[in-house]
Amino acid sequence: MSELFADRMPGQMETGAGQDRGVEALEAYFARTPRFAVAFSGGCDSSYLVAAALAAGCDVRAYLVRSAFQPPCEIEDGLRLAAQRGIDLVIIDADVLSEQAICSNPPDRCYWCKTFIFSTILKRMRGDGYEVLVDGTNATDDPAHRPGFRALAELGVVSPLRRAGMTKDDVRAASHNLQLFTADKPSFSCLAVHVPQGQSITAGSLVEAAASPEVTARIVARNAAVGAALDEECNPAFMDAGDVPTQEPRAAEGKR
Repeated sequence: MSELFADRMPGQMETGAGQDRGVEALEAYFARTPRFAVAFSGGCDSSYLVAAALAAGCDVRAYLVRSAFQPPCEIEDGLRLAAQRGIDLVIIDADVLSEQAICSNPPDRCYWCKTFIFSTILKRMRGDGYEVLVDGTNATDDPAHRPGFRALAELGVVSPLRRAGMTKDDVRAASHNLQLFTADKPSFSCLAVHVPQGQSITAGSLVEAAASPEVTARIVARNAAVGAALDEECNPAFMDAGDVPTQEPRAAEGKR
């Protein structure tokens, strides 16, 4: 067994020290790690993490990976928060559909996808001079049902909200205190979750997933939470296969 997981019980889902729960207050983490990069999605958790870090005076840069697995409104939310809060945001386009380990859609697809996404961020942020990568995993997230925890541990990603013992409800309450529009934004699974396991993930299958009742219902809930209209910009059901990004990875920067 790897030393990284040496203190875990046999059969327990692999998690790293960066995902230990309730071991360090968020303020304490910011005090000892005043400069870091954030894996940013525009969701409730990572939005709060970036905003709280800025409020604490940290030097933080947010990296948002844009891929075929996200509905367009997720990117729009990230850009909106960056504009409102003066977040230093870098958007990286990544061709997830070229990754066979992910698109074969195995049971541990989330592990392979997280590995790809976070490795992409790590490469870029190190080129930008950042050494520490954090993400918005919280204390409510259950590693038994999230293979991506293994990727976080293997890549040395730190989850300050989880280490602070902050549950999803805690993050929402703290987000309200900071008056973030993402405070009540519902969790949004990537489009690949809605492609049946074992079925190949393609541009076409993602368009079908985007048009499913489950995704449409989540978009409606998201729009109600953040105050957006159900239009072509925020509704993935309007996508067709030509709208699914498949370009080679490149960086498109927002505010610097």
